[in-house]
Amino acid sequence: MASAAPTLVGEPGGWALTPAEAEREPGSGPEPGSGAEPRPTPAAAPYPAAAPAPATAAAPGHEDPHDTATPPEGTPWGAAEHAYGAGADDPQARYDLPGGAATPPDGTPWGAGEAPYEAAAPAHAAPAEAPQAAGGKTCVACRTGYVDTDGYCEHCGHAQPRERDHQEEELGSVAAVSDRGLRHHRNEDAFAVAATALPDGSTATVAVVCDGVSSASRPDEASAAAAAAANESLLDALPRGAHPQEAMHEAILAAAAAVNALAPEVPGAQNAPACTLVGAVVSGGLLTIGWVGDSRAYWVPDDRAALSRRLTEDDSWAAQMVAAGLMGEAEAYADVRAHAITGWLGADAYDLEPHTAVFKPDHPGVVVVCTDGLWNYAEAARDMAQVLPPDAAVRPLHSAQVLVGHALDGGGHDNVTVAVVPFAAQAEPEPAPGPARGAEPEPGAGPAAEPQAEASPRA
Repeated sequence: MASAAPTLVGEPGGWALTPAEAEREPGSGPEPGSGAEPRPTPAAAPYPAAAPAPATAAAPGHEDPHDTATPPEGTPWGAAEHAYGAGADDPQARYDLPGGAATPPDGTPWGAGEAPYEAAAPAHAAPAEAPQAAGGKTCVACRTGYVDTDGYCEHCGHAQPRERDHQEEELGSVAAVSDRGLRHHRNEDAFAVAATALPDGSTATVAVVCDGVSSASRPDEASAAAAAAANESLLDALPRGAHPQEAMHEAILAAAAAVNALAPEVPGAQNAPACTLVGAVVSGGLLTIGWVGDSRAYWVPDDRAALSRRLTEDDSWAAQMVAAGLMGEAEAYADVRAHAITGWLGADAYDLEPHTAVFKPDHPGVVVVCTDGLWNYAEAARDMAQVLPPDAAVRPLHSAQVLVGHALDGGGHDNVTVAVVPFAAQAEPEPAPGPARGAEPEPGAGPAAEPQAEASPRA
């Protein structure tokens, strides 16, 4: 018999569904058409009139991940579409050596054809050496000049790979991977993962993922500030015994304050830095989720015969139309405004309403916390469960790498960030044996205490 999906604490009906009864789930409409969506400005109407946009009018990073941009089978990606390469007019960079360096080990000369950035030259000709800047790194393109503080080579002028183009981190109980994707010129996602001890000696695992809003200014700084602030707030509150749901709520407020601080100190300034956020805390047999925007969290049980579930509801135009009963799900998600977000962190955001919820799964599984750069290619929970490796609970980093690779294989139209958090269900304590039939209760024994109710979800 298949196990039930995780139960929302405080929800009487629970989620006792089977995969057959969950053919469709909220938000899994037709193919999405964008990534981290443009925000409606305060002066604009919340639901602007729909207007068909030409295929080339999409904002950078918000293209349809399922268009026909994928090259024919057997045709490699061009230079401009390489995950880590330079632009279309730039030579390809080498990443086949430890640390990304393009210089071979001492005493090992490049073989024929292995120095892709050097033109053929007489054997006596030596490349001109550029003066090395203090602490400068060798350019990965020309392998001659050195990288200045602005990230460009002083000799050939090529931009160097940024540290945030591809990041990975594993802490044993949680792992995360973030990638620039194939179309963005920078990575505007950010994540933070951590583990901390609780007052009872158990461990709490934390994962926070943020997606910078591309139509805003400095989205990369907004996501980094939000992820760091939320993580710091959680690591401060949880060891002091704060309830994880309350700690998550305060962490989102702290992240919002950090993003607000990036806005220019000009009254009425528009287009302030902004981002979305989703976080997960696994502690004491509970799974706590918090979010603002359209970044998501999924529950995928170890037993794939059990029901997978999306644990968040998007702050998006389509989700609002469906919730209000104004449009059907298929109609709403086919609209050009479907993925326009209605909630975000930023100085120009409307009234901030952090969403938090607590779940108590009765079987082991993993939590997938991700940006839309991933779920655009695996929107429904059952699709996410099919892509996630079956050993995700014991190999979280490998599983996160597989998920990011799935998005890149699908086109990589947006930045891709995912954290994988294993959840080990705690066994219920055995009930104490009651008195034998007819036995008298012990003197002073009162009625059994009522079980404590968990804090209700904040939404």
